[in-house]
Amino acid sequence: MSSFKVFDIAGSGLSAQSVRLNTVASNLANADSVSGDPNKVYKARHPVFEALRATTTPKDGDAAVRVNGIMENQAPPSARYEPGNPLADSQGYVYAPNVNVVEEMVDMISASRAYQNNVEVLNTSKELLLATLKLGQ
Repeated sequence: MSSFKVFDIAGSGLSAQSVRLNTVASNLANADSVSGDPNKVYKARHPVFEALRATTTPKDGDAAVRVNGIMENQAPPSARYEPGNPLADSQGYVYAPNVNVVEEMVDMISASRAYQNNVEVLNTSKELLLATLKLGQ
């Protein structure tokens, strides 16, 4: 395995965590939105990652993290009785998204730290490669 593959692996990790941070931001931005129809209310989204393993032959693929897709949370929305709300249905209910703000904040912190760890891997690899080049001087 080439010494430069670590940059590809860490870069794929950075990209995956960036997708994760963006979905968390979208969930938090829509946490307070409501709808009069439970089928049209915002549903929390979460990325699905896949770890790709490096094989012994370079043509078979490299190690990386890939985002397989973004899945919607299937938990039902919460109904709130607000008959004065202009979005309320005929029974006076509005429906709030199934976004748990505390879980989203924890997920954001976790994604942020994973992103920082990948940046540290890139920096350390760069320093090691530069130190290796200086050995010949």
